[in-house]
Amino acid sequence: MTRPLNFVMISPHFPANFETFAHRLHENGIHTLGIADAPYDQLSEGLRSHLTEYYRVDNMEDYDQVYRAVAYFAHKYGRIDRIESHNEYWLELDAKLRTDFNVFGYKNEDMLAIKTKRQMKEIFRQTGLKVAAGEVFHTDEEACKLAQELKFPVIIKPNSGVGASDTYKIKSSDELEDFFTYKTEGVEYIMEEFIDGDIVTFDGLTDHEGNIVFYSSLEYSEAVLDTVEKDGDMFYYVPREISPKLVELGKKCVQAFNVKERFFHFEFFRVKATKELMALEVNCRPPGGLTIDMWDYANDFDVFNEYAHIVKDNEFHAEITHPYNVVYISRKANQNYANSLDSVQERFGDKIISIQSVPGVFAKIMGEHGVLARTETMEELRELVQFTQAKQ
Repeated sequence: MTRPLNFVMISPHFPANFETFAHRLHENGIHTLGIADAPYDQLSEGLRSHLTEYYRVDNMEDYDQVYRAVAYFAHKYGRIDRIESHNEYWLELDAKLRTDFNVFGYKNEDMLAIKTKRQMKEIFRQTGLKVAAGEVFHTDEEACKLAQELKFPVIIKPNSGVGASDTYKIKSSDELEDFFTYKTEGVEYIMEEFIDGDIVTFDGLTDHEGNIVFYSSLEYSEAVLDTVEKDGDMFYYVPREISPKLVELGKKCVQAFNVKERFFHFEFFRVKATKELMALEVNCRPPGGLTIDMWDYANDFDVFNEYAHIVKDNEFHAEITHPYNVVYISRKANQNYANSLDSVQERFGDKIISIQSVPGVFAKIMGEHGVLARTETMEELRELVQFTQAKQ
């Protein structure tokens, strides 16, 4: 009789919609061993009942504490088979633990390629993909020289970072001088030419050998930077139709970054003038927000369960046919909408999945309320967005 797999889950309670990973792994007979700094009684009842054991540490940033937690599990349950958080913030912690406990997956030496934008660009170029021109700078003088070469506007962001935080669109020398006064000390920044394009993504899951078993995409109404700057509405959606060129380039990236038994979220610019695709960055974890749930609604399957099947038997059972577009539509508290949320529900009831309140920390981008819906056609999707976000 083979022993159950031992899966160490780093911070299994965050974000809340990722708790389902623990549910499905546990239901598939896998030991789910949670490590976090949250008190046990503050975990949801659903998570508590699906964790084989939970080890609370005082500080997740203290590597020795987390190391001892994993060592305890190894002593009690035997060899650790997987260590995973599915979270960008803990990528390096996951890799360090995998290295020290010799566990399958990304190790310390893989981090440079998947965490730093400079190295990503290099791999994109080697793979034959086009990228925005740009370089890391370490002094104000280097930044000024780079800006002259790239021409304003330029984008400045951390070389190692996630999302749109600490990211700036700099339109002039004066704005660049201002940036020098408020930039975060100790952070290495990269400057890139501004690309007038829309961001599209290639997302999915690979099996143990790195074969793509499921893929999807995301399209956005506008860049996150613009949403934050305007404090306005946004929407994003999982489309039924995915460009063959995007799939082709996405597959090259999966191979180049050696993505095995992992979720991936690769961002590309679609240049407005030419419709050409340019590689932007790789994220070797599931997309954030509600996207992973949106995949389920777009395909009528359970991606959490399929992930558990991959971990346990390296098998993917669902048949993916992309029957729906799934859209998230934000509503801001500071806007005067023509139609109430009740009206939206009444008019598009059969297409509405849920209407939810958004926690304050995410509301700046996601709105205080979000409407999640699915449609068979893009015409229906556009009508729904227009009605939901129409102003008085």
